[in-house]
Amino acid sequence: MKIHEYQGKEILRNFGVPVPRGYPAFTVLEATEAAQKLGGSVWVVKAQIHAGGRGKGGGVKLARSLDEVKQLAGEILGMQLKTHQTGPEGQKVRRLLIEEGADIKKEYYAAALTDRATQKVAMMASSEGGMDIEEVAHKTPEKIIKVFVEPAVGLTEAQAGQLADGIGVPAGSRAQAIEVFQKLYKTYMDTDASLAEINPLILEGNGHIKALDAKFNFDSNALYRHPEIVAYRDLDEEDPAEVEASKFDLSYISLDGNIGCLVNGAGLAMATMDTIKLFGGAPANFLDVGGGATAEKVTEAFKIMLKNENVKGILVNIFGGIMKCDTIAEGVIAACKAVNLSVPLVVRMKGTNEDLGKKMLKDSGLPIISADTMAEAATKIVAAVK
Repeated sequence: MKIHEYQGKEILRNFGVPVPRGYPAFTVLEATEAAQKLGGSVWVVKAQIHAGGRGKGGGVKLARSLDEVKQLAGEILGMQLKTHQTGPEGQKVRRLLIEEGADIKKEYYAAALTDRATQKVAMMASSEGGMDIEEVAHKTPEKIIKVFVEPAVGLTEAQAGQLADGIGVPAGSRAQAIEVFQKLYKTYMDTDASLAEINPLILEGNGHIKALDAKFNFDSNALYRHPEIVAYRDLDEEDPAEVEASKFDLSYISLDGNIGCLVNGAGLAMATMDTIKLFGGAPANFLDVGGGATAEKVTEAFKIMLKNENVKGILVNIFGGIMKCDTIAEGVIAACKAVNLSVPLVVRMKGTNEDLGKKMLKDSGLPIISADTMAEAATKIVAAVK
């Protein structure tokens, strides 16, 4: 789960990380009122979408008068903001962050994330903040400083000092930088985040360290522990099909192919998509119905897949372990009738009650194409959609 920048800054503020003063705004009027509350003579009008690169896309602007705040808010609100993370279709801007201006002397980068290789938390920092960190990692990897944190110990003062020294924080600001790194690590751990990133982390003219941006991703499996974070969820920023699927405990991710996939088990789903690609097709989605799929779940899965106008055929690939093949067969038959299926359907099932499931499909009178192997199933669905 992702959240907006202003929400991430609220979390950082709660953990003692210094952030600029700012207010979210959903209308032009709220934007100008926010600027008035902040006072001063310079404000930043920032588009709030779940994607990076907003500045390059025209979603972050500096205003030097209240009239300019009003003008920029009107231009940014409702725009279809395109960045390297939104794709060519862009993302509609529905909310803004109006923030006080900052006296930026130097921009750094800081992040906490899980490192699977070492099974520890990686704390990263760079002197090249404000840029695409991927580009820095590719061209000048030596400019990214990493330390690996023992979860039972936490980020030590020595490790935080290593980060501060590695990115060239001045001596007078070193103590605060160490404190910010340690608080960022605590924020990451206590919120069950999978990524906590500040880009840029700035050094102000007065020597203070401050988080000028905040990007958080959270482990969805841990959200039951954090209702206060779940409350930040913005469904407008998510794929409607994925939101709908989550209501039925379906793991669904939209892709850009034309073959819908209904599979039980994430590993089998990945293998199924690979097999479709191998035989010249393109999957339209990842859809794992899980081990406890009911006829209702399968029907909803079909409805969600078929809302995608690009879907020209469906491949059902089931291994009957916990999930029995006859239960899936019942669900497939019910789904075909409920949605009045008009695209080719290939079903491959193996495992518990396999023969019964196949007989149910055969006796249904529906035009279902059966297959025994994954290769045969992929070959048949690719041929059917062509």
